[in-house]
Amino acid sequence: MNLNFWVIQAFNGISYGALLFLVGSGLSLIFGVMRIVNLSHGSYFLLGGYVALSVIWTTDSWLLAIPIAALAIALVGLVMERVFLRPLGFDPLRQVLLTVGFAFLFQQAALDIWTGNNFDINPPAALSQSIPIGGIYFPLYRVFMIATAAAIGLALWLAMEKTRLGAQVRATVDDAEMARGVGIDTSRISMMIFSLGAFLAALGGVIGGAFPEISYFTLYAPMALILAIKPTGLFGRE
Repeated sequence: MNLNFWVIQAFNGISYGALLFLVGSGLSLIFGVMRIVNLSHGSYFLLGGYVALSVIWTTDSWLLAIPIAALAIALVGLVMERVFLRPLGFDPLRQVLLTVGFAFLFQQAALDIWTGNNFDINPPAALSQSIPIGGIYFPLYRVFMIATAAAIGLALWLAMEKTRLGAQVRATVDDAEMARGVGIDTSRISMMIFSLGAFLAALGGVIGGAFPEISYFTLYAPMALILAIKPTGLFGRE
């Protein structure tokens, strides 16, 4: 295999990792700040893509679908946290049962509203092209995915490390009771973080809706081949 193959695979892996970052960062925020085991988080990804489809069908605007879908699912997350999860307290078993129930409800709602047919979210023509770098063509849409994830990651880091709100979030994570004792509204912080987590997952659903299905094969095929040939790992002991 030549160098171009490995460059392309690395680029595909980074772009897919960017998508996972959007979903995983929201889940990490929710669990890290609120200690909520939200097993319905993946459904936000699903609903984000479907809501984006509805916006595109109605307005024919992919750019408009991104904020509307993300904000709509953020609102769903806010209601879920305020109305259902907050009264449960911090009982992990109840959280798991409730969020699994919501996952089934969201999936069934998606089937009832949007059917089970395959749909594609088509990005603008400007992002459907490829750019040549060193003789290798890189899909511009995946460059957009990586840039979006990097921008969001930087924004999250700046918000958490350099702002007063970030300091309040960190205080809530470290000791919620002490944070409340010094006047921090931990209830508002929790609501904001849960909504932000749902927002990021839905954003990933919109952006990931335009991934070609063959890309998943190119990402996982080398891993499956390695596991089949050397199940203990490349450097594992026999």
